[in-house]
Amino acid sequence: MINFVLIVVCIVAGMIFKATKSIHPDAHKGINTWILYIALPAVSFKYLPKVQWSQEMLFPIISTFLIAIGSWFFMLLYSKKKGYSARSRSTLELASGYSNTSFIGFPLISALYGEGLLSIAIICDQTMFLALSTLGIIAALRGGNSSGTISAKFILKRLFTFPPFLGCISALVLSQVVDLAPVEPFFDKLAATVGPLALFSVGLQLKFNGWRKLIPQISTSMFYKLLLAPAVVLGLALLFGIKGNVAKVSILESAMPTLISSSIIAEQFKLNTKLTNLIIGISIVVGFFSILLWFGVVEYLF
Repeated sequence: MINFVLIVVCIVAGMIFKATKSIHPDAHKGINTWILYIALPAVSFKYLPKVQWSQEMLFPIISTFLIAIGSWFFMLLYSKKKGYSARSRSTLELASGYSNTSFIGFPLISALYGEGLLSIAIICDQTMFLALSTLGIIAALRGGNSSGTISAKFILKRLFTFPPFLGCISALVLSQVVDLAPVEPFFDKLAATVGPLALFSVGLQLKFNGWRKLIPQISTSMFYKLLLAPAVVLGLALLFGIKGNVAKVSILESAMPTLISSSIIAEQFKLNTKLTNLIIGISIVVGFFSILLWFGVVEYLF
């Protein structure tokens, strides 16, 4: 229960600080820098060495990419039906295919199952970034006004300069040659900052103005992100006999609200950032209720 109280308090605190202008408008950038460069790599060092690898651990990787690919097909059909431009289609793809597996996902998984299952959530998160850095960038380039051309070098540069990804690789490699147990308390303290700071940062960035005119796009995006995507992952888990914690965490992470980084990419490639930000904000609010629904489903089935 205390974890749910923490989630609400941190997000509301961020919203209050923003509304009362008690904090610098760009304060979230400094907070996010700490999370990306220090806290999330520490989470990898704390949990990844303890992961018991098996064939089942491929499931969160496959399901994460499947959500992104499914978004491409779903928004292609929807945009053709509505006559939307390539820019609008790419915006919807970016806002619908990528889950907030860390900033929202980690605290919620911890609240529902305890910190022990964050090792599975980390795999979902690193795969999510890999999908965003490849499929997401391709979608943004296709629909944006950028004159730049995509290349393997560009994608690899983004991937291997992203601190959480580097932390993930380092933790996996070093744990095989060095005993990290003596420094585990150090990583534990750093990792503990992810939840409160990430949620506070989310509260600072929530935006809701102008949502009425964009209800059709917002509702369609959230239908895919919060309902259809986790339903597909659930179906796959049942089809291939994936059970236990791997199935539970994979399904719940796929049901998380829209990834905040989608807004950053939308802005970089001149997509519809207003629509992206609205989907992010509203999906976080609605997502808290839909995730509890999916929690009940997975607990009943698995």
